Amino acid sequence: MTGSISIIDYAVVAVFFVAMVGVGVHYARRATTSDQFFGGDKVVPWWLSGISFYMNSFSALAFVMYSALAYKYGWVPVTVSWLSVPAVLLGAWFLAVRWRRAAKGSPIDYIAERYTPGMCRTLAVLGLPMQLLDNALKLLAIGTVVGVGMGFPLFWAIGISGVIIVLYTFLGGLKATLACDFIQFFVILAVVLALPFLCLSRLAALDGGAGLAHGFSVFLDGVPSGFFNFTAGRYTWVYMLVFFCCVGSTLSTNWSLVQRYYATRSDRDARKMAYLVAALLFAGPPIFFFPAMAARVFLPGLPDAEMNGVYAHLCREVLPVGMMGMVVAAMFSATMSSLAGNFNAAASVVVNELYLKFVPASSSRSKMIAARMATVLVGGLVLALTFVMQYVQGADDLFNLSNKVFGVFLPPIAVPMLGGLLIRRLSRRAGMAGLVGGIAFGLALFSVGARWPFLREMVWSFPLTAAATVVCLIVGTALWPDAAEERKAVDGFFARLEGAA
Repeated sequence: MTGSISIIDYAVVAVFFVAMVGVGVHYARRATTSDQFFGGDKVVPWWLSGISFYMNSFSALAFVMYSALAYKYGWVPVTVSWLSVPAVLLGAWFLAVRWRRAAKGSPIDYIAERYTPGMCRTLAVLGLPMQLLDNALKLLAIGTVVGVGMGFPLFWAIGISGVIIVLYTFLGGLKATLACDFIQFFVILAVVLALPFLCLSRLAALDGGAGLAHGFSVFLDGVPSGFFNFTAGRYTWVYMLVFFCCVGSTLSTNWSLVQRYYATRSDRDARKMAYLVAALLFAGPPIFFFPAMAARVFLPGLPDAEMNGVYAHLCREVLPVGMMGMVVAAMFSATMSSLAGNFNAAASVVVNELYLKFVPASSSRSKMIAARMATVLVGGLVLALTFVMQYVQGADDLFNLSNKVFGVFLPPIAVPMLGGLLIRRLSRRAGMAGLVGGIAFGLALFSVGARWPFLREMVWSFPLTAAATVVCLIVGTALWPDAAEERKAVDGFFARLEGAA
């Protein structure tokens, strides 16, 4: 019998939650300073940091929105996912060592040295909303999966997962997050490797046959023409190019991912970590999304309104009693890894770039209290935003909703951050011009999009906003050139970044 939810499934999820909290309790006493809580003392092994980076680079949002694309278009989500591979490799070659040398207590503390302290605080204030919105989208995705897969009310699915993530991040900080990422990686691996075989068996049974080869033959015969094209529909090569720039910016500047670079033991380890991530990002997508492609044959005719739940639907179709709990645990794993990392990184920005700027003489104990309270604050805001988004989501699919958010806010934040690491000639005040000017342009473009909706699509909003941000950086450098002392400080910053490994 398939598709049933048993007490075993609920027990599996309960044990998983208890284990995650147990990890937080284990590391609670080991995180005695805010530097340990946020940076792991820069002694994290490259393989652990790499697995954590990989786990933080996707969430249940990927399983929800990419599976919907796989069901509808076939190979397209694999193409989209593989764009991350060259993006990570470029990060390994040009950014890994620079991030490790630049960042100290938070992913953006170098901004005060490279640009200005005011720019750093502004980036903290303006960057936090984007982090919160991104996290809320991911939490909404896990609520969707669990709501369909186990019959939980969406409200409780969101609330329970959010509270568990805050709890173990609150207790153990970055080290607890890394340890949980390691455990959750293998939880996901077990489910992801099992599902394709179960789907092939289900396909073989459609015409009374048996065997994986027969199932694959049924799959090939049943999918529509063009199902294995690299692009389809709105997802053209132009779209892929823009999305590559978008995902490259995200993987290079996302606060929690930057933490993984500067938490490693050495410059060489920072690069090795990125190579491991690239390998995982290449191997994973075809395996991840095959079940949703196969569902096109054994679950035909799903309406557009139900496609976000296709992964949960196919699991209920092919999994034997007792395995649904493992799938739900895997979905929680994907989201919890990403959110826990983001909560910790965002809290590090709140503490180091906001709290400590106003209370600089805080004791070590006060800093730890502030670190944990900031984690609760970030987690609480994400939960609140998720509940709001649950009611305003409407018919728009999660993939396009997330792209619209990133198309507006990502370029003004990412371009100055990367420019500050790579381009010596940018003046210190140019960063603020790029940040504020780019966001103003992005919001104006989004407003104009009420009349011309295509301007709100990522394929237009991201490149236009990125171009406007670059222009603001150039104009800012021309209007506010550095004085001699400021130029000396910038040269000193780059000397540190470019020193011998």
